[in-house]
Amino acid sequence: MSEKQAIRWSPVKDKQYEAATVGNVMVKLYKRERATATGKHRVIYELSDYTSGKRVLRSFTDLAEARQKADTIARQLASGESTAAAMNNADAASFGRAVQILRDAGITMPLELVAAHFAESFTITGGDKSIEAAKFFVRHNPDQLEQRSVADTITELVALKKTRGMSDDYTNDLRQRLTRFAKDNSVDISSVTTGDVQRWLDGLKLGSQSVKNFRTVLHTLFEFAEARGYIIKGSNPVADTESVKVKGGAIQIFTTDEIAKLLKHASKDFLPMVAIGAFAGLRSAEVERIEWRDVDTKGGFITVASDKAKTKARRLVPISANLAAWLADYASHTGTVWKGTANDLCDARMTCVKAAGVTWKDNGLRHSFASYRLAETQNAAQVALEMGNSADVVFRHYRELVKPEMAKAWFAIRPEPKAAK
Repeated sequence: MSEKQAIRWSPVKDKQYEAATVGNVMVKLYKRERATATGKHRVIYELSDYTSGKRVLRSFTDLAEARQKADTIARQLASGESTAAAMNNADAASFGRAVQILRDAGITMPLELVAAHFAESFTITGGDKSIEAAKFFVRHNPDQLEQRSVADTITELVALKKTRGMSDDYTNDLRQRLTRFAKDNSVDISSVTTGDVQRWLDGLKLGSQSVKNFRTVLHTLFEFAEARGYIIKGSNPVADTESVKVKGGAIQIFTTDEIAKLLKHASKDFLPMVAIGAFAGLRSAEVERIEWRDVDTKGGFITVASDKAKTKARRLVPISANLAAWLADYASHTGTVWKGTANDLCDARMTCVKAAGVTWKDNGLRHSFASYRLAETQNAAQVALEMGNSADVVFRHYRELVKPEMAKAWFAIRPEPKAAK
């Protein structure tokens, strides 16, 4: 095609467009009217530019300028046609095969647009990796996932664990911990990110062991979701969260001042949990299971039945005089000592420590009881019997952590006398 060949302009049709034609190439120039902010109308000219492989809409207010651009575009496109006409047999055969491949795949766009898409993909992936990129997209396309909310996935997981014979204690703990997460993340499980999980764990404001336990059950939840196609393979968001390290070694216990503050600021429902843990040494899970009929303040013992004890061995735990004083107002209570869920217990604990200004220590109540009780009795076997541990464990972990006079002060902590009516 000679650059000097004149461009042919078709007449205006209904004043809508005129076309610049070079060979078989036609570029239409449309005349439009647009309203301005003042209510007046102005004329603009629009054309579609495909020289880059994509449709680009170009607008002009000057007709001469618009015609000049349409002329340029028509010549560029016509030049491409002349190149195709000059192809040798091998190039023409290649062109024909390319068109047939596109047709067989159901692709109707022009070959030059297909080439433009490939060129863009080539640039983005840094080489001829478009096929690998497409396969990766199919594997990781969220549209291919089966939709499940966090709450529904938890229900399905807990039901499966029960079917597979997991204990009630395990499934209850699993459900209660995960339900707390679902309460703050009422979304589709595939949309939960590592950042979401990390921020949620950081917001618990609990000890290292407790946070580690929550992280473990969350990993189980997303592992389950991954296996069932609810999240993308290899995208468990918990895997890349910060690993929680639990410090070993020294046993952490509360001071007499700290436990007094906790008891003072504990809610009416939470106070028995604190008092029984601090002055009788029951595990938190055991206090959640026992009922008020198991707490005999007159007889002086708490009965931990075998089905409520961690070790499955029944034991009697003496009620100290100060513990009896703390529990005096609960003498008429019935049912379980703790009536809420594990999530409610965590919330009550967080509220208490915040009001008291005391840092919570994992298993701190039980560790404190063991330390102060051993200092008071100087008898590891007796303390072990009361705690449901071995004497060796008690002697090894709690010996000489506190002095006898400190133990005396610990078991002398009582509620403030009530004002006379």
